Amino acid sequence: MKRVLVTGMSGTGKSALLAELAGRGYRCVDTDYGDYHEDVDGEWVWREDRIRALLSEETGEEVLFVQGTTSNQVLFYDRFDHIVLLSAPADVLMRRLATRTTNSYGKDSAELAETLEYLESVEPLLREVATLEVVTTVPVARVADAVLDHVH
Repeated sequence: MKRVLVTGMSGTGKSALLAELAGRGYRCVDTDYGDYHEDVDGEWVWREDRIRALLSEETGEEVLFVQGTTSNQVLFYDRFDHIVLLSAPADVLMRRLATRTTNSYGKDSAELAETLEYLESVEPLLREVATLEVVTTVPVARVADAVLDHVH
């Protein structure tokens, strides 16, 4: 089974991509939900035991897509066959965060400032390890097509 990490800043369309891929029959796990995070010294990071167990599963499925962006995801890079970075220009992220209804993160001015800071400090680090970057200013179906072309 191929394991694919889908990562990126808030508002880049990670959850929308997973919904599109799930609709096409792929197994997708959004680590923003469920019991995949824990608070370590005020920072939400992946629970290593849960991520290790998830990535160890053998389900017979061709591909597993895992979505998340945490500081400790680097501990698992060697467990992924592909790391897909979703990105978008800052103005697009700001508009998406202000208008989305599925997640409240980014509505607060401090959260928005944090996201913009991460765009400058974290996104370049993700770009260095990504096997594919997709700029998500196109429809989600086209993003999914690009990701699937890369994975297969």
